[in-house]
Amino acid sequence: MRNVFGPLALAAALFTQQASQAQSAAPATNYDPHDAFAPLFYPAYGDDVRTAAGTPGPKYWQNSADYKIDASLDAETHGITGTVVITYKNNSPIDLPFVWLQLDQNIYNLKSRGVAITDLSGGRWANRDQFDGGYTLESVEILHTGTNAAGSANKATKADYLVSDTRMQVKVPGNLKSGATLKLKIAYKFIVPQYGTDRCGRLETKNGWVYDIAQWYPRMCVFDNVVGWNTLPYLGQGEFYLEYGNIEYNVNVPSEMLVGGSGELLNAAEVLTPTQLKRYNEAKNSEKTVVIRSLSEVTDPASRPQGKRLTWRFKCTNTRDVAWGASKAFVWDGARMNIAGRPTAALAQSLYPAESAGDSAWGRSTEFVKGALEFYSKYLYPFSYPSATNIAGIVGGMEYPGIVFCSYRSRGRGLWGVTSHEFGHNWFPMIVGSNERKYSWMDEGFNTFINGVADSAFNHGEFYRPIKSRTRMAQPYFNFPDPMLTIPDQERSQPEWGTLSYSKPGTGLELLREEILGKERFDYAFQYYVHSWAFKHPTPYDFFHAIENASGETLDWFWRGWVFNNWKIDQAVTGLDYVGGDPAKGATITIENKEKLPMPVTVEVKEENGTTNRVQLPVEIWEKGGTWKFHYPSTGKITQVTIDPDQRLPDTDPANNTFKP
Repeated sequence: MRNVFGPLALAAALFTQQASQAQSAAPATNYDPHDAFAPLFYPAYGDDVRTAAGTPGPKYWQNSADYKIDASLDAETHGITGTVVITYKNNSPIDLPFVWLQLDQNIYNLKSRGVAITDLSGGRWANRDQFDGGYTLESVEILHTGTNAAGSANKATKADYLVSDTRMQVKVPGNLKSGATLKLKIAYKFIVPQYGTDRCGRLETKNGWVYDIAQWYPRMCVFDNVVGWNTLPYLGQGEFYLEYGNIEYNVNVPSEMLVGGSGELLNAAEVLTPTQLKRYNEAKNSEKTVVIRSLSEVTDPASRPQGKRLTWRFKCTNTRDVAWGASKAFVWDGARMNIAGRPTAALAQSLYPAESAGDSAWGRSTEFVKGALEFYSKYLYPFSYPSATNIAGIVGGMEYPGIVFCSYRSRGRGLWGVTSHEFGHNWFPMIVGSNERKYSWMDEGFNTFINGVADSAFNHGEFYRPIKSRTRMAQPYFNFPDPMLTIPDQERSQPEWGTLSYSKPGTGLELLREEILGKERFDYAFQYYVHSWAFKHPTPYDFFHAIENASGETLDWFWRGWVFNNWKIDQAVTGLDYVGGDPAKGATITIENKEKLPMPVTVEVKEENGTTNRVQLPVEIWEKGGTWKFHYPSTGKITQVTIDPDQRLPDTDPANNTFKP
């Protein structure tokens, strides 16, 4: 057959042959610049809801949920009985024929999906001792649906609902119109598990039970413009995604108990003794920790008001959740927090049993709470609640708005670490409301990063341990089969979960701050993201857009390799040639990027005459290929060339980082 394409086809064939020969002669490498710097990254353009600038658009919307809860704790049966009235506002442009709620306590039913998927070896999220719990729903009623929630005179009607594992669907007669409000009333009860997947539970101490109460009322699922209803079941490892609103809650407990909860205590005079009330008010105005109920008073009946039961009343505004702790065994202390950007002071407080007391243990808890929250408020966004409460109990470490549960065994550096970490969650995801059940790296990882920054600031770095080498991190970061962008419940083990949700994303932000953007640009961009999405629901793409726009840097190559894929880093020094064979005339140094993830480069050059210099090269040197040559103005014989001399990168093969002629 004759050549119908002529010279162009011949030229193309010759070019293909030459390229193939060049490729076969090239050194073995996994790097492909077309993968790393592919021009298409974002799946869609910005719009009026979520802009390409990384901010909510002029038509951004999210629904809201207000709650009024009355609950009672039975210390004999360890049971909670409650009634919740939910006022749900449909701010979306869509009419809703049904709504979905979360019933997280149902994970403790032995027939739950969470129990079914638990490995035979158990683990942190296992339902221990064959505890058979979950919600008993006494009634589910619709009180109102319409545009005027406050003015409804409708009678309560029995709701048409369906419970599916840890979710409940409620059908809305006539649909919940756009702009309308649905009011639900649910009466329920459940038994508090002794160990509630390390998020709630109860601890028996020598002076009585300590209760950590969370996931304790039906809560609305999020309806958004990303997937519609977010109804992933609660399986244990994946956490929460919740709407914002105002929550008023009343907790009725035996009178000998103290209660610490999210938000503002509204009736301190009714539930405290005169002495405790005086100390409580002193603590609100004291820079130093004030003891509100001392260790010696725990077993003194006079340290609590007399009577059978008391109701503690709390209110928390613009919040996605509330939690509380209760015990007759509590020591209690507090101090004033000075929150940057907040017009009134907030109270840091700690409640803990005798087993946790002491200056080397929980006696410093309030100091730690105060130090952490004052720092994060200055670095990121003002702490938004009137109190910050640390409860010592059975839970190793868990966060809720304005309150955290930490292990009663924690001491010293460990107590600082868990306190700082759990309260860091008041920014991710309590203020910046990302979807924890899908993207744990956006709350655990971001929080891990800010914890490291806080470590260096607290008490002149008392507990700070600077990173000496990231090279040792390469093996755990890159040897797990899954990328960071993995649903947390899918992560196969505790080590993998710890790496992909905490350590690797935290290190990713450190790399952006220290190696790619610099502290000034990164901090500004990170704060831009936090302030743009405070009390809203960002996606990963919203975060990427925000950082890129505010820093002025295109970072798709980094997101693609570090977040979406498990790409490795391997930089190497592979050659050295002197100009004209004379070291005094300068040298050509050859470096390579052997693995799929490119990074900016730092090269250190040492000369025989004692001169040492460094060369900084941007990531763009890798846009055309995995080999780069650059001129170095040497004045004498070079004795050593090292790439990444301070081991700032998790390089998978540090053996090829140093070249000695």
